[in-house]
Amino acid sequence: MYMIDSNAFNENVKNTTLLAHVPIEITVSVGRANPLIRDLLLMGSDTVLPLDRGVNDPVELYIGDTLIARGELEELDGENKGQLAVRLTHVSDLQSDFS
Repeated sequence: MYMIDSNAFNENVKNTTLLAHVPIEITVSVGRANPLIRDLLLMGSDTVLPLDRGVNDPVELYIGDTLIARGELEELDGENKGQLAVRLTHVSDLQSDFS
């Protein structure tokens, strides 16, 4: 039987609470492109760069290089009308991934 060390548990809770208000940056990946260098050098302001995904395909959310979730792009309504958002459809187990 595994016994929980209450001191270690309390220390983890305390550390989590300390970090709870630290902002982090999440990158949303909508796709990748693999142009040739020749094509890259010819790109201009009206160039269309095809991606490896479709408009309705899921997007991926990363913290650094770690995939943390997948979701679908949405457009907000109301006072934030026109702003992009992501509706999460799958979230990684962040407790085990970052412990």
